[in-house]
Formats: sequence, C-alpha cells, structure tokens
Amino acid sequence: MDNVKAIGFDLFNTLITAEPAALREATSRLIRSFAESGLALDPEAFKKPYREAALRFITEARAEGRETHNRFWISAALASMGHEIKPEDPRIARAVEAYFSAFFDYCRLIPGTKEMLAELQGHFRLGLLSNFTHAPAAKGLVEYLGLAPYFDPILISGEIGYRKPHALVFELLVEKLGLEKSAVIYIGDDPEPDILGAQGAGIRPVWMTYLRDRNLPVMPSTVTGHEGLVGDEVPRISEWNDLFTLLRIR
Repeated sequence: MDNVKAIGFDLFNTLITAEPAALREATSRLIRSFAESGLALDPEAFKKPYREAALRFITEARAEGRETHNRFWISAALASMGHEIKPEDPRIARAVEAYFSAFFDYCRLIPGTKEMLAELQGHFRLGLLSNFTHAPAAKGLVEYLGLAPYFDPILISGEIGYRKPHALVFELLVEKLGLEKSAVIYIGDDPEPDILGAQGAGIRPVWMTYLRDRNLPVMPSTVTGHEGLVGDEVPRISEWNDLFTLLRIR
C-alpha cells in the first residue's frame, strides 16, 4: 500500500480477544453488584429481559449510528421485572463497573501485537478507534494491556456518542491524526463497521481475519457479520507478518 502515513486500529478481535466466558462472568458480576446494593435478582429471571433489552438498544444504535450505553439496557430490563430504577441511579452505575471488571480478567492480546505496534510506531502515526459503550472501561483495558503508549488518539464510541460505521467517527480519527484521508488506513475485523464503514468515509480498509481463519471464538455482541460484502479489492491479513508485507517495511 502506497502513501500510508498513519494507521487506525479496531480493538476487539483485531488487537485483543475475549475468552468465551467473559460475558457470562460479566453478567454474574452485575447481578452480584445489585445484590450488594440491596436488590436481589433471580439470575435466570434477569438474563432474558436483559438480553432482549440489549438487543433492542444495540439494534437501534446500529440503525441510527448513535452509541447506546449499558445503563439503559439494565434500566429497561429491571423495569420489565417491576423495578423502576432510572439509568442514572448509582446502583446501576456500580453494576456497570462490576460488569466491565470481568473484561480485565478475560481479555488477552493477539500474539505479537505489542511487538507489531512497537515496530510500526517507528514508521507511522497510530490511532485506535473502537465501538465500546462504556469508554472508561475501554480506555482502562487499553491501559491495563499495555497498549496505551502506542496510540494517539484513542477514540471510543461511548465517549464520542456515535459508533462505526458512521462516517463521523472515522472523520474524527483522521482529524486527530492530522492527515489527509488518503494517507490513512484502518484495520478491523468486522465487515460492516470496520471495512464498509472505513470505505464509506473514504478511508482504505484492511481486513484482519486472525480469529476467523483459526476458528477462534469471538464475543457474540461484537461482530455484525456481512462477510460477503467485503470486496476482493480489500487487503486481508491473518497475522501481523502479513501487515508488514502489505506495508513493505520488511
């Protein structure tokens, strides 16, 4: 690829993975948090309305391009169970933090990621752009896994208010990088938000298929599908050595 001066990266399933148990443990911690706040919930009775509310809010967010937040899903699920608790209630805030604490225990770097970023940092500007509802947790996870020093900017949809594939978030990435779109590429795993989103914003995408090619599990809520919409013109990488070859730096 020619004239590349900066690289934007997705986070989940591109730089890091989450073990299959992450969402189950996160939900368990959320329920325990409510119990500690004096609201005992039957786990099985809560999970169904929580899944339904999450699906509804996520579907609306994807359709509108605006980001949602877990506190709204939780409030809606509780309301369906007869507990009228506003999204701003401190009990929900504590439950959200408890939920995302599980990610710190169940997320891992894709092999070679730090070494790859360290090498690229000597050649390109690097930015991070991730769809994640709760920005403090996402930024905390990036810091915890040792990725923060490699990226400027770090952009999270929950902080921006819009999510990929909305063009606004990609345009903000380019603006923060201080370059023309033609000098930026974006690497992500999910065809709709990452590949089609970048293309729609006028940015060259690169499709990361590390997990897909190895039949490794992904978190169900992070992938939208639409693999067939990725054209043959989009470069595909399955490991970081493929990226070095694509960029002609080795």
